[in-house]
Amino acid sequence: MRIAVASFSHETCTFVPKKTTYEMFKDYILRGDEIFEAVRGIPTYINGFMKVAEEEEAELIGILAAGRTKAVGFTGWITRDAFEKIMDEMLQRFKEAGDLDGVLLALHGAMAVEGIPKPEAEIVRRVRKVVGNIPIMVTLDLHANEDHELAEAADAVFILKTYPHVDSEEIGIIAAKCMVKTIRGEFKPTMAFRKPGVVSASIFQGTNYPPMKIVYDRCREWERKGVYCASVAAGYAYADVPDIGASVFVVTNNDKELAERAAQDISDLIWSLREQFARKLPKPKEGVAEVLRLVKEGKKPVLIAEHSDRLGDGTHVLRELILQGAKNFAVGGIADPKALEYLKKTAKVGDIVTVKIGGWAHPISGKPIEITGKLEYLGEVEYTLVGPMGKGRKIHEDLIAVINMGEGRHIIISQRLRAPLDDQGFVALGIDPRKKDIIVLKDRVHHRAFWDQIVQVDYPIDAPGLGPADLTTLEYRNVPDQFYPIGKKWRKSKEAKE
Repeated sequence: MRIAVASFSHETCTFVPKKTTYEMFKDYILRGDEIFEAVRGIPTYINGFMKVAEEEEAELIGILAAGRTKAVGFTGWITRDAFEKIMDEMLQRFKEAGDLDGVLLALHGAMAVEGIPKPEAEIVRRVRKVVGNIPIMVTLDLHANEDHELAEAADAVFILKTYPHVDSEEIGIIAAKCMVKTIRGEFKPTMAFRKPGVVSASIFQGTNYPPMKIVYDRCREWERKGVYCASVAAGYAYADVPDIGASVFVVTNNDKELAERAAQDISDLIWSLREQFARKLPKPKEGVAEVLRLVKEGKKPVLIAEHSDRLGDGTHVLRELILQGAKNFAVGGIADPKALEYLKKTAKVGDIVTVKIGGWAHPISGKPIEITGKLEYLGEVEYTLVGPMGKGRKIHEDLIAVINMGEGRHIIISQRLRAPLDDQGFVALGIDPRKKDIIVLKDRVHHRAFWDQIVQVDYPIDAPGLGPADLTTLEYRNVPDQFYPIGKKWRKSKEAKE
């Protein structure tokens, strides 16, 4: 039993003006057995594939894995050139792989490519042309934007059920077991698809909390009724693409009627919850004021989830913390590579420095802030994640700085968007976050897998940025008119009310 494994995975924020080029991808492309060695022992889809293959004595053929890039902050649209070069190499390696019994594709689902409206469906179609009529099964991130084209191209689609994403390996196992049973003739994958027409900000997609918990509880109900896997991609709102928003994929063993009933029921449920997926969150001024009130009441530490900052250089929350006199806080990262280079050239650890940070990548990020304090760390840092997200993964940052502004105020300056998934990203820099009143992370939900065990309050603030909770502040051009709440139909309705 020979099963090919390939991956082309990228979450593309199309509102970021900087394009994602092949030069950004090329140094991180894995080939052959490199794909498996890179994830061995790390809970990923592919590690799940590997576990099933070992149990079932199946041979996994590594093809190509691409997606990681070298870029400061998030990058925007993937160029057509980058997509074609990566796909050309992937398809050539498929041609050289010999006879195959099946293909497992670890994709993301929120890739956006210039000139290719449905990239993941296109990947599957192109692979199909090379490998022929064998099972092709796909794993997707919960933030995938997909539609009927992927459902028609793939034999089965399996999507993460947790956000924070702690079930990547589990979903990989589910997909690989389905593949093995299908190859043996023990399973006939039968799939139904629905598109509810609901677009939601990532901050509202945490699966341990309503409304997403309600949706995933319903998925598990259907699985208890005989569905093999009921999957929902909540969608990725920060890509201006035609297949944006939630999607439902239901896989059964040769039971089309059951798949259709389940898919329709889950789709109807998502539509009924649409207003919960679009509720308002506090802005920086009012949000910081409320956080300081909570601290005064003794509810500390409070974690501020500055979720809208896709570039890492946003200054809105830090500015309010300073203006409102906050003390004893740690900011997990303000992205500013130029400020780091300035410090590297002009200062050493122990110096009192003055430097402007942030607000350089995009006007929406806010103005740069000038801070003064003691430079407590400057250089490389390495640490290993210990929390549920990426446990065991080694992190290396080439250049990072910590400035102590006094009164317990620590600011970390990073090269790119930085949102420590556990406390090791602070501890490695000499900061104990447990002793802080306020912790600021540029993250939406992933941090909650670890940090909700540490902090008393997790408090999201909807600062201006390219990843806001209020999606109506972004300008979409490719979204279907009827999609809630950002299609033309709903925008006109909102304007009429105002």
